[in-house]
Amino acid sequence: MSSFRAAALRGDVKKQFALALTYGGGLGVAKDPLEAAKWCRMAADQGYPDAQAVLALMYYQGQGVAQSYPDAAKWNRKAADQGQASAQSNLGGMYYQGLGVTQSYAEAAKWLRMAADQGDVGAQAMLALMCYQGRGVTQSYAEAAKWFRLAADQGEVNAEYNLGLMYLQGLGVEKDPAEAIEWFRKAARKGAPNAIDLLRKRGIEYQDK
Repeated sequence: MSSFRAAALRGDVKKQFALALTYGGGLGVAKDPLEAAKWCRMAADQGYPDAQAVLALMYYQGQGVAQSYPDAAKWNRKAADQGQASAQSNLGGMYYQGLGVTQSYAEAAKWLRMAADQGDVGAQAMLALMCYQGRGVTQSYAEAAKWFRLAADQGEVNAEYNLGLMYLQGLGVEKDPAEAIEWFRKAARKGAPNAIDLLRKRGIEYQDK
């Protein structure tokens, strides 16, 4: 550990970030959010995008640093500008809610699409909702269904339920009640109350026997 720390002190950005994760998660050491934030900032200040994204999350949650949405947005943007998917997704969410930035659905959609294109499941699910509602993007059920499916294929429970609704109603996809039930079952098996309630009202089993 001493040689590892020495390398981090010499400016090894990957070891700085590794120490941040070690102290943040209490991995073989006592969990220490302040120490985690210290090492994370060292790596973030060197432009390491993963560290910038984690530091943004620390500011968002107030872990090891004073809670600050503007600082969270600042570090998310630094990482997002380097193509870091989770930072793009989180920055999109901050624009959607107007946290630390001026609220803008168009900006939210821009960053969420970047993350969604990289396979970020949360961004895919949120972008799907924006396409469904026509917020920040041209309203399109077909686009909503596409992004819901991509997220659902990764096991995102709300996307599974929403994709089921689209098959049930024939929105953006060909109406297919049987396909809808399969997606509802997947969501229900994960404990989604809306899916469970919908299936129970129809007398449909969702647990494997």
